[in-house]
Amino acid sequence: MPPASELLRAAQDARKHAYAPYSKHTVGAALLTEGGEIVTGANVENASYPVGMCAERTALYTAVAQGHRSFQAIAIAGPEKAISPCGACRQALSEFGDGIRIIREGYDDVTLRELLPDAFGPRNLARTGV
Repeated sequence: MPPASELLRAAQDARKHAYAPYSKHTVGAALLTEGGEIVTGANVENASYPVGMCAERTALYTAVAQGHRSFQAIAIAGPEKAISPCGACRQALSEFGDGIRIIREGYDDVTLRELLPDAFGPRNLARTGV
């Protein structure tokens, strides 16, 4: 696995491609696949605010569209060091495993399980018969 600093650099580079004309809050993400590939994403805002997309989900959905289904880590870079995935991004990532390592500049790494300890997932659907 590449060092966390390499993933953070990839996230910082991705951040340069963010489209955030309204909030000016540019974010980049770098997702490490199980096979060692780095897939990046940036946030994309829209005048119709709910249509925008976070950097983490942009990276995740790009990776899934490329055929990846297993991930080791995600690094997130924003205008401040204390950036963390929003609840929707945490939930989206949890679909692919709660052991994904979250890398943030200036903070100790945590797992997705630590950020979203009781995520709703496929196991919950199995219980209801859906």
